[in-house]
Amino acid sequence: MTDLAYLTAAEALRRFAARELSPVELMDAVIARAEETEPTVNAFCFTRYDEARAEAAQAEARWSRGEARPLEGIPLAIKDEMPVAGQPWSMGSLVYRDLIAEETSPLAQRMLDAGCVQHARSTTPEFSCAGFTQSRIHGVTRNPWNPEYGVGGSSGGSGAALAAGSATLAGGSDIGGSIRIPASFNGVVGFKAPYGRVPVEPPFNLDVYCHNGGLARTVEDMRLFQNALAGPHPMDHRSLRPKYELGPIDADVRGLRIAVCPDLGCFPLDPEVRANTHAAAEALRDAGADVREVEVGLDRAAVQEAFGIHFGTIFAAWIAGMAAEHRDEMTAHALAFAAYAERLAGERPDVYRELELEAAIWTPVAAVLEDHDVLLCATVGMRGLVADDEYADHGLEVGGEETPFYFDGILTPVFNILSSCPVLSVPSGFADNGVPTGLQIVGRTYDDATTFRVGAALERERPWLDAPERRPMQP
Repeated sequence: MTDLAYLTAAEALRRFAARELSPVELMDAVIARAEETEPTVNAFCFTRYDEARAEAAQAEARWSRGEARPLEGIPLAIKDEMPVAGQPWSMGSLVYRDLIAEETSPLAQRMLDAGCVQHARSTTPEFSCAGFTQSRIHGVTRNPWNPEYGVGGSSGGSGAALAAGSATLAGGSDIGGSIRIPASFNGVVGFKAPYGRVPVEPPFNLDVYCHNGGLARTVEDMRLFQNALAGPHPMDHRSLRPKYELGPIDADVRGLRIAVCPDLGCFPLDPEVRANTHAAAEALRDAGADVREVEVGLDRAAVQEAFGIHFGTIFAAWIAGMAAEHRDEMTAHALAFAAYAERLAGERPDVYRELELEAAIWTPVAAVLEDHDVLLCATVGMRGLVADDEYADHGLEVGGEETPFYFDGILTPVFNILSSCPVLSVPSGFADNGVPTGLQIVGRTYDDATTFRVGAALERERPWLDAPERRPMQP
């Protein structure tokens, strides 16, 4: 295995500029790693290796002419949810097995316009509606750290590719945790920007729970990626103007007030997840931050009800409409998701009730963020989800509690409800089964920079994926 496959985007760009490395060499290394790992991991549903090599050569020429764009020559995987004109666009479903995209999504276009070279499309569960990644059309995507376990979802192929070394950057989206869950399970970095920061194509741009974004292996790479993705777009009138750009990261956290509540007061956590969350907080304390244990005291039933009403009226309602016409072609998990949200929402969803619940959920979080710069909590409560299980008709035990539905052990939806909060998910350690665990760094509304500052400090204090022996699937 070549170390080039694990080169960060930031270091690759430095070497390109110094003429110490060619984008073609990096692309060859990433493709070689993909060919080694894909038979097990299955992170890609479509590849374009020959085209990518040719485009990497074009990127090399741009560097030579002094015309390089911000991410010129960086290997990129684009999530199968996102259309790219002329490419297959199945959305993880047999329903769209023959669909070829006619347009390119704003997010994919910005990745390509920034100079990224797309070599693959990454897998997603059907219609991006699960916290794991498998489908009837593309099969099961497995965790590079332990293939018996899943990769999270719905941007699961993106997270797995980064961990496996078969991509340098990867696109994602997040309507209930679909960037942060795979970031956690794969030991990489994912950022749910505050609502409106990154454009979303209609009609889901009108859904405040819905966010587009990316995943990367380091906080600095995520900063570079985010700067390429952010800014207003004519397709999305909710996208924020003017463009907000993250500057160089100040990783000095001395004096920052950091609140930590691993379970947000109501979610079950496996012991390894809780311990790793506390260890990350302790590392920040050692770095000079003022770290304080707090009680947030959320009501999980209120979170689930608000989430259910919202999903039952928008996202799950869309999937239910698909099921009415294509049930025989759809996965058990997509059908179960639609039924779950519809059940929580009730026969006549009360949207005013949803707004009341969301306001009540914000109140205790607002009190914490008023007195602290960020809030730390776990990303996912469990130590992994079994790769071959769709969790369609049963829950699982998390932290000694039997949960009726696997999503009951996932903390990410809270911050889709509180969608104006930026959330950076970073690795916090490993469970005893080898599956990584994750930490959410929750910022005050629209304060993206502080989440990156804390993430960079934690990465410096507890570096991840920095040594070959800590990378998955060693030969």
